[in-house]
Amino acid sequence: MKNLIFIIALLIAIPGFAQNPDMPTDFLTKEFHKDRRTKLREKLPTNSVAVFFANAVRNRSNDVDYVYHQDPDFFYLTGYKEPDAVLFIFKDKQTAANKTQYDEIIFVQPRNVQAEMWTGRRLGDAGVKTQLGLEQAFNNKEFKKYNVDFSKFDEILFFDFQNDVRDDPSDSSDLYSMIEQFKVKVNYPSKEKGLTLAREPEKNNLNTKDLEAIMGDLRGFKTKEELDMIRKAVSISCMGQREVMKAMKPGMSEREIQGIHEFVFKKYQAEDLGYPSIVGAGHNGCILHYIDNYKPNITSKELILMDLGAEFHGYTADITRTIPISGKFSPEQKQIYELVLKAQEEGMKVCKPGATFGDLTMATRVVINKGLKELGIIKNENDDHKYYPHGCCHHIGLDVHDRGPYDKLQESMVITIEPGIYIPDNAACDKRWWGIAVRIEDDYLITKDGYEHLSTAAPRKVEDIEALMKQPSALDDFVLPELKTKN
Repeated sequence: MKNLIFIIALLIAIPGFAQNPDMPTDFLTKEFHKDRRTKLREKLPTNSVAVFFANAVRNRSNDVDYVYHQDPDFFYLTGYKEPDAVLFIFKDKQTAANKTQYDEIIFVQPRNVQAEMWTGRRLGDAGVKTQLGLEQAFNNKEFKKYNVDFSKFDEILFFDFQNDVRDDPSDSSDLYSMIEQFKVKVNYPSKEKGLTLAREPEKNNLNTKDLEAIMGDLRGFKTKEELDMIRKAVSISCMGQREVMKAMKPGMSEREIQGIHEFVFKKYQAEDLGYPSIVGAGHNGCILHYIDNYKPNITSKELILMDLGAEFHGYTADITRTIPISGKFSPEQKQIYELVLKAQEEGMKVCKPGATFGDLTMATRVVINKGLKELGIIKNENDDHKYYPHGCCHHIGLDVHDRGPYDKLQESMVITIEPGIYIPDNAACDKRWWGIAVRIEDDYLITKDGYEHLSTAAPRKVEDIEALMKQPSALDDFVLPELKTKN
C-alpha cells in the first residue's frame, strides 16, 4: 500500500500530470477569463472589492453527491471548475506583506493524493497559476491567515449567502469554513442584529445588491469566444431535435425520447444539460417545466413538446420543438401550431437593437389572442386567460436564463423567442382542443441592425417537420431484447 501511494504521489508531482491529457483543447482561454476580470474591474465602484465564492458540492443522497457544476460567475472570471474556492477582484492595487502589488487573488483547494485517486485531478495553486493565469493563487488553507483591512474599502460587493452550504467538520478550509471566515473578516452582521445588507454605506460597507447588475452588464453581451461556444451548443441541440424527429414513432416513451436527445448531445461531446430536459406528450406538454418524463406509451394522436438544451464547455442552448407522434399534424394540432409559429415570426420582425423584451412579448401575444378568438377558444382578444402564461424571451449563455440587462435589446446579446399555447384537459373551450400544447423556441444573436437566427437547423414549419419525420433513422434497427425480470 505504501508503494502504491508513493507511485501515485510521484506521478502527481510530475509537471503536467494534473493537466488531464484526455481533455479537449478548445475551452475558453486564460486570456479570455483575464479580460473578463479586467472588464469587471473597470465597472467596479471606486475603492471597492468584489468577492466570488465557488459553488458548493451538493449531496444527492447518503454518500453520493451530484456531479459538480461551477458557479457561472466564478467560471466566467477564472475558468476554474473545482469547489472550495474564493476569488477577490480589487478595483485598485493592493500591497502584500512582501511589498508586491496585486489586484486579484484566489484561494483554491490543494492537491491531495488520496482525494485525487478517488475523485479526480486537481489544479492546486500551482496549476491555477500556470494554466489559468492567476498569479496570486494560494492554497485555501491560507485563507484564514489572509489579512486585508476590509474596513478601508468603501464597498465590498458579493452575493448574499443562502445558508445552503454543508460543513465538513474534518476540513477547516472547505467552502463552509471560508464563508464563515469571510464573515468575520468583513464584520458580516449576525441575524441577532437584525441588519439587512442593502447598500447602506452609512451603516456598513457590505453591498449585496449591485454585483448582480454589474455581472449582468458583462455577461449579457457575448464575446466572439463565447459565441463560438453558444453556436456549438445550439448546433448540437438542433441535431438532437432532428434525430428525434426521424426516430419518433407511436409507442415510444417520454423517457426514451429524452434519452435519444441526450445521447446525441453526448455523441457530440456536450458535457452536460443546460437545464433538466422537458419532454411532455399530450397534456403533459401543458406543464411548462415538466421534467418527470415518465409517460411510458405515447399514442399516435398526441403531440410531444421537447424543450432541451445541450451545454457545451459551460454554455447552453435552449430550443423547443413540438411534433406529432404520428408524423402528421391533425387539423386542430396544425391550427394551434401555425398560430404559435406566426406569433414567433411576428416577434422576430421586431427583434432588433432598441426593441424591448416587452415589445417582443406583446407582438407574440397580440397574434395569439387574435388567433384564439378566431378559433373560438377565447371570447375576446382582451380576455384574461392562461393559454399563454409566460413571456417570450430571455438571455441565454452560461445560464439558460442568463444574466443580462432586461430592458432594451442590444448588439451581441443572445436571446430566445418562445411563444406557446397550452390547452389542458377540461379547459373552458371545445373538447377538441384539449391536450394540445405547442411551444416553439429558437435562439437569436442580436446584430447591429437585426438578428441572426442561430437554430435554423431544427425544422420549424409544419411541412418541414412532417417531411423530416418520414426519413429513416439510424435507430430504426436498434431493438433491445425484452428484459426477463422473473426466474
